[in-house]
Amino acid sequence: MAEDMKSEMTFIPESVLGVITGLKAGGFEAYIVGGCVRDLILGREPKDWDVATNAKPEEIKAIFPDSVYENQFGTVGVKVRNGEIGNESASNPDDVVEIIEVTTYRIESKYSDRRRPDKVKFSKSLEEDLSRRDFTINAMALDPTVCESESVSGNEKKTIAINEECYAVSDFFGGLQDIGLKMIRAVGDPNERFDEDALRMMRAVRFSVQLGFEMEKNTLSAIKDNSKHIVHVSFERIQDEFSKIILSDFPAKGVDLLHEVGILDAIIPEIGAGYDVTQSHHHYYGPYNTVYKHLLASLEKCPSKKLEVRLAAMLHDVGKPKSKRGEGENATFYNHEHIGAKMARNILERLKYSRNIIDKVELLVRNHMFYYNVDEVGESGVRRVVKKVGLENINDLIDVRIADRLGSGVPKAVPYKLRHFRFMVEKVSSDPLSAKQLKINGNDIMKELGIAPGPKIGAILDVLLARVIDDPSLNEKERLFESAKELAKNDPEQLREMAKDKIEEERDKEENNIKKRYHVG
Repeated sequence: MAEDMKSEMTFIPESVLGVITGLKAGGFEAYIVGGCVRDLILGREPKDWDVATNAKPEEIKAIFPDSVYENQFGTVGVKVRNGEIGNESASNPDDVVEIIEVTTYRIESKYSDRRRPDKVKFSKSLEEDLSRRDFTINAMALDPTVCESESVSGNEKKTIAINEECYAVSDFFGGLQDIGLKMIRAVGDPNERFDEDALRMMRAVRFSVQLGFEMEKNTLSAIKDNSKHIVHVSFERIQDEFSKIILSDFPAKGVDLLHEVGILDAIIPEIGAGYDVTQSHHHYYGPYNTVYKHLLASLEKCPSKKLEVRLAAMLHDVGKPKSKRGEGENATFYNHEHIGAKMARNILERLKYSRNIIDKVELLVRNHMFYYNVDEVGESGVRRVVKKVGLENINDLIDVRIADRLGSGVPKAVPYKLRHFRFMVEKVSSDPLSAKQLKINGNDIMKELGIAPGPKIGAILDVLLARVIDDPSLNEKERLFESAKELAKNDPEQLREMAKDKIEEERDKEENNIKKRYHVG
């Protein structure tokens, strides 16, 4: 009887089924393997599809002429054009091309650099191929063309149901069981797996926080024992895994786990430097009274899903250990935001982040202490903040401030002060109610009416604006000129008095609408 592993999210694409069917028609074995099998079982949308087969690369290319093979690892990229597996001769520049990677079963030799195998040897065995993979949940193979149970090398090929379809899953290493247990467990000896590729240690942490799984104790112990080998991995690869941890549902848990196993001190020691650094009375809220715990709590509470904002939340107080003066409630951290901004730039440059991300994080860290009190900072002060940070970055800056507050244990994320600041930002950033909204301008009036430059022109425009506020249909050139001819008979003071009340009333109405949006009085 099929084990029910229903997914409500995804089905196997026809193009993938076509590749499997094509290989089998050629007399070869073919399976969907790796993370896509795990995601299918968990009801997650696979990001890519990988196929493993006992066919050699040249045999794969013979079946699928429209494919590419430009590596030494036995991986052939089968091209799918507009959803169909086709021949290169039928291609055209407008085709939408998808690549499905098909890899020959292989076993790998020693990893001298702890990053990649010294050489690759092809294998005839699916079990051997799966044995080289990192974790049990990634070491399963699914045959989408059959639904049967059978004994394979002493292991049960299990039958499961996904989206009410029946599939046979080859599970030599207990991946299905570990999915049920919500457990990250290395395939075979974890020390060997991490010695082969040290990045797998960060992948273990990443899968843990992405999937909400716990780390199996021997796997966790092996990561601690091998964490020093992370230095053999390029920072580009480390950055990719670290970003996925930061963007997961449990980013603070991920960073804390990296610290626990010793990896964080190897890649970002500046965060761990705050582990025993206590803060002042402003941060004396239960478990958040050290810089390290505050940074993690701020990351956890960050309301934004943007990578650069989450990085800024994690690093906003990273300069505190260097700037601390004194102890206890009266400790000070003068200029920690400026010191921290420079440190954040150095950290992100080390991790090879893009220039745009580095600049944005540095900007947010440097300005996260912006000062705003309702009764003290007026429109000019708000304009200075907007000019300094950029209107496009204001909401991100506020998100960092919210993360900072919640990361200090303050229960209210958006107090009146921050809501009023948002109101003021919108107020000073909105286009002011002005005669520029009219379909004619002062030059038009002088030319049409033959009036010399003077205060009367502006006064006429003000009255026209007041009338258009009441009736927008009047904002047409001919109708505006007719009204302007009539108004030109009055003196400027009379005209200003005619317009004043209506324009002021409309400006007050606009301000009140903005206030309502931010719940400020």
